[in-house]
Amino acid sequence: MFHKTLPLLILMGSLAMGEDKQKPLFDFSKPDAVEAWQSVNDGVMGGVSEGNVRITKEKTLEFFGNLSLENNGGFASARTRAGKLDLSQYDALEFKVRGDGRTYYFNIHVPSRQIAFSYRAKFATEKDKWQDVRIPLKEFKATSFGAEVPNALPLDPKNIEGIGFLLSDKKAGPFKLEVEWIKGSAAVR
Repeated sequence: MFHKTLPLLILMGSLAMGEDKQKPLFDFSKPDAVEAWQSVNDGVMGGVSEGNVRITKEKTLEFFGNLSLENNGGFASARTRAGKLDLSQYDALEFKVRGDGRTYYFNIHVPSRQIAFSYRAKFATEKDKWQDVRIPLKEFKATSFGAEVPNALPLDPKNIEGIGFLLSDKKAGPFKLEVEWIKGSAAVR
């Protein structure tokens, strides 16, 4: 019996080596899931953009609002409240989104003495289409007030305290980004 199943076990093992291992980070299946998230908009600098988050009937996170360029504004964001995420076993973040055709940023927050500091990576959305997005952690760039920070240390995944989405495409008007899930992932070696 053992000799007949051994080839199958070897095949299953080799298939598993090509898969990703994943860590779900946020579950939006409960209405109170929104409590882990907060909006931070350009009002902190005098702007008048409006960005909000809510859990939809479809059990997704919706980041929505109106981007305004008035009063030197121009950004809206939704981010998790600070908490230790430790993604040291993962080399990428994955998320499933349905957007409005605009380009957003995915932000990673770490402890820093620098004001408005985060690691950031861009992703484009297709209007009303669900997309799986995977961004390797090495592609995130250190930023402060939206500008790249020269000579910044590389992102240390074990220090991640929060994540979020940001819109700052210099296009005034309504926006909506729906998020089905967010995961940490790593290729199994």
